[in-house]
Order: sequence, then C-alpha cells, then structure tokens
Amino acid sequence: MSGSNRGAESEERDVVAMNPLFSRPGEATELPRNVLPPGESFPETAYQIVHDEAMLDGNARLNLATFVGTWMDPYAQRLNAETADKNMIDKDEYPATAAIETRCWKILGDLWNAPDPASTIGTSTIGSSEAAMLGGLALKRRWQHARRAAGKSTEKPNLVLSSAVQVCWEKFCNYWDVEARYVPISLEHKVLDGFELEKYVDENTIGVVAILGVTYTGAYEPVEKISAVLDEIQAATGLDVPIHVDGASGAMIAPFLQPDLVWDFRVERVVSINTSAHKYGLVYPGLGWVVWRDKAALPEDLVFSVSYLGGDMPTFALNFSRPGSQVLLQYYLFLRLGYDGYYKVQKASQDVALYLSGEIAKMPQFDLWNDGSDIPVFAWSLKKGYTDKWTLYHLSERLRTKGWLLPSYPMPVDLEELTVQRIVVRNGLSRDLAASLLGDIRTEIAFLDALESPMPVEAVSKGFHH
Repeated sequence: MSGSNRGAESEERDVVAMNPLFSRPGEATELPRNVLPPGESFPETAYQIVHDEAMLDGNARLNLATFVGTWMDPYAQRLNAETADKNMIDKDEYPATAAIETRCWKILGDLWNAPDPASTIGTSTIGSSEAAMLGGLALKRRWQHARRAAGKSTEKPNLVLSSAVQVCWEKFCNYWDVEARYVPISLEHKVLDGFELEKYVDENTIGVVAILGVTYTGAYEPVEKISAVLDEIQAATGLDVPIHVDGASGAMIAPFLQPDLVWDFRVERVVSINTSAHKYGLVYPGLGWVVWRDKAALPEDLVFSVSYLGGDMPTFALNFSRPGSQVLLQYYLFLRLGYDGYYKVQKASQDVALYLSGEIAKMPQFDLWNDGSDIPVFAWSLKKGYTDKWTLYHLSERLRTKGWLLPSYPMPVDLEELTVQRIVVRNGLSRDLAASLLGDIRTEIAFLDALESPMPVEAVSKGFHH
C-alpha cells in the first residue's frame, strides 16, 4: 500500500492510493482519506488499507512509557473475539455477563480486605479514570448529605491530593466543581505522606486521595500514615475525612508482592478503591474497577434503576453501552492465574525493574529517584553538573531511533526544574529485552558524551506520557 504517508505528504494528499496487488477489477484505485467513499470496497481491500496504516504504530513491547497492557494469551484472544458483541449495560439480555461482573468486584473486595466482601458494592468501568471519578462523586455526595443533615452549606467542596496526581483527578475537580487542593511534593517528601496535611483539610473537604503507585515515579503513598494524620486532625477539630485510594496500578500489585502493606480496606478511613484492569490487572485496554467498602459508602441516590429491554437494573456509570468482553477477560484471568499466578507474573516484572534500576543506579550520569520496589516502575534524573551537552530529552530521542519509548518530563509544581526519565516494566519485558535496553542506553550515552558541542534544545519534545 502507498497510502500510509507521514509528515507533509500525508497533509497534502486527500486520497489513499491502493497497491494494484490489493485492488480488484471494478474497484477504485484511490479512496478519499477524509470523507466517506462514494461506493463499496471488498473486505480484503478495506482490511489491507487499515492494516497497513496501523503498521506505522510503534512496537508495543518496546513502549516503556505506558502502563497499559498490550498482550493476552490465545485463549483470551479467542474469548475476546467471541464476546465483543455483548453489551455490558444490557444486564437483561446478558445476565451471565452481569453475574460475572458482580463476581469480579466481590473478588476484588476480598483481595483488598473488605470487612465483609459479600456486602461490598462495585462496578466495572471503561478504565481507572472513570472509576476514580465515580469514587470522587461518591465522596462529594456523602459530604453533601452530611452537610445538609447538619444544616450547613454545601458550597465550595474541596478534595486534597498530591501535586503528582494523575490528570483524571484534575478533570474530576474541574468537571464537578470541586476545589483541588494540591499538596506539593518535594525532595524531602517525595509523595503525599501526611506532612502538613492539616493546612489543607477543613470542613469542606470531601476526602483525601492517596495514590498507590504515583504515575510520575511509581512510588506508593503511605495510606496508613495519611490515615493516622487524619486521625490526629479529627481528634483536634472533629473533622472526619475519608480516603479514596487510587490504586490504578498498585491495587493489582500490592496484594501479591506486598501483602503485609496496610493500604486497603484494613484502613478504616478507606471508603473506596479504584484500579485499572488493563494495567497490572493484565486485561486488554478498556476496563477499570471501583469498589466501595460497603453499601453505606455509596449513596443510594447515585445509583439509578433503569428499565431496559424488559428488565430493571441498577447502574452507576458515566458510560452506557460498551463491550462486555473485557469483564469476561478479567474473570478468565482470575480463573487462569489465581493468586499464585498473579504473584508470579507481577514478581517477574518487579525482578526486571529491580535489575534495570540497579544497573542504571551504577551509571555515573544518573541519580535514581526510586528503584521499582513498589510497583515495577522507577525514575531517575541526570546528575546535576554532569554535562552541558545533552539532557534526558535528547537521550529519549536517541533511544526512540532504536524503537524504545522512554519518556522524559518535568516533575510537578515546586519540582518542575527537575526532569526525570521513567521506565514502566510490564508483563512481556523480559530480562533479555531489559539487557538489550541497557546496551542501547549505554551506546546512546557514549554517543552523547562524545559530542563536541551541546545538542540543540529548540525542537526537543517535552511532555508527560501517561
């Protein structure tokens, strides 16, 4: 195919030209790029065009920027193909899928040490961003009910979170008119750890978000310690502030690799937890979960009873129709791996992360921020004063020529002068691939160190990669 063009050519050409090998007699040899074609094409032709366009995407296994999983075994692929047509919202037509959804969040409630897993309540979502927003909505509504019951104003709610929080929480506060109170991280307090929390909490605080696996660096925020500080605040002021744990990554790591770490429903202030099934839950993209400690933690007026295709069903979601296949894939993995299987997969990723971080720590060019002993994610910075010839952005660009995607980006407010580079180790990054990566890093550092003058900075791409 010659229709997959990059750069200026793709902007100038309004048509996709077909290779004669893939066109049939009577078919057009060119198809419009940005408008609907006037006639039909053979399925083989349409497939080949889309297939060839998608070839320009990167190699997912070499993308060490994303947390999102990209591989499932052949039986999962088969199940996915068989069930992609199921509508998750239509519990009347697909009662078995609905029952499996309930089974999954009860399994998660048990995994996260809910006092009574049978009395938890939860839902599947498109991803952890939707799950986080549902958790935030429940916090806001609970606060509103309590304020009204006390005859107090429900204006100006606020949410306390780390300055290193994922962007979905900024969206939540923006979309639902909640003031975001960001606690800045620093070199002394690399995560939200309860330090000076009393300066941010007041009677309008709907909750505190604790992140189990900060997106910037992969480090855990100490939920139990944050809760202890909130206990002190309550003793001094009477304010009873709940915690939502954003476990987008860590909620599917900690139960297996750090089972003694107290971060979940064992902490009484934790009322809800979200996670990404398509991250370390190991499912294809498109699935998240949120679970509440018990039914009292989710206000009833947020749950709708919908009459749909002859049945009544409860629903609490921002989305409506969506494929049910990912939910079935999650249950498949629960059955396929069990606790021991998840432990082995996550431990293999962590072992690779510790190997990589250990080798990078030995390099004289870098200062390690963390080592991947929380979730298998770690970051490092360029040693201050090491060189004026290149930056981590240049190293990222050099590694991209080898196919590796390693993001470089500035840290949050108050640390924005510090640039870090990060690696996310996911299932599929083997020890051998990691060794190849280290070889490429050393090769590109040698190239950059040998420069006689500084690299240009004008065209360097600076941005945060989720």
